Amino acid sequence: MFKFYRFSPSNKLIHKKMKQLILVVLLMIGIQMGAQSNSELIKHFEAYSKQMRVQGDIQGIINSLTHLNVLAPSVARIDTLAYIYMTEGRYVEALNTIGIDRKIDDSDIAVQVKALSLKSVNEPELALVQFEEVFKRDPHPSIAYELAELNLQLKKLDEAEKHIKYGLENSKEDMGHTYYEQQTPYQVALKSGFMYLNALLVYNKDPKGNIDAAVDILDSALKASPNFNLTQLTKTELLRQKQALLTQPTQGK
Repeated sequence: MFKFYRFSPSNKLIHKKMKQLILVVLLMIGIQMGAQSNSELIKHFEAYSKQMRVQGDIQGIINSLTHLNVLAPSVARIDTLAYIYMTEGRYVEALNTIGIDRKIDDSDIAVQVKALSLKSVNEPELALVQFEEVFKRDPHPSIAYELAELNLQLKKLDEAEKHIKYGLENSKEDMGHTYYEQQTPYQVALKSGFMYLNALLVYNKDPKGNIDAAVDILDSALKASPNFNLTQLTKTELLRQKQALLTQPTQGK
């Protein structure tokens, strides 16, 4: 025969406290097991990342860093992941990883990744903001070139002129700039690059009246860097425009 026991108020209180204590113990055990499991996963992906670096497996490195950022978020690791995406030409993924906003506390790597990636996805206004921050931290002629080029693209001629002047005055003989309009990339002296930009600046100030002046600057750039294909293409186009302007009155008559 079953016997039924009736709990007194004091017994009910003890029973409730025991249940609470058991729940707390179980929760602590769960947290401890979770922490131990999380720690083991972190060690695993750190070892995996190290091995991927040894093997030169870029996608493996990306996968391991992504897992590590989920398990133990780290600003430095996020910056590294975005940088790897950028160097692989995966600019959208780089920006999705690191964001596009200008932040005062961004690392130098983060600012450079944002600047180059935004320029590569054709966002000149946003890229300009980031390159300005890069130049503020490290006023190097190569960054001045990027600023001058972006300002020309955005028709901000006064700003472009300021950076071109800086570049012409501060470029050293051992500094170069790479161009990609040909199938095979090539490099010319950075100062020649600024001369090319200066020719574009002069032309943009007066597209009809300054063609000859712009061509003269391009000739100087070609003399300094004979392999400067982009300058030759631009010179050819400007001379074509000049010829078209010269023939307009005849056609009108």
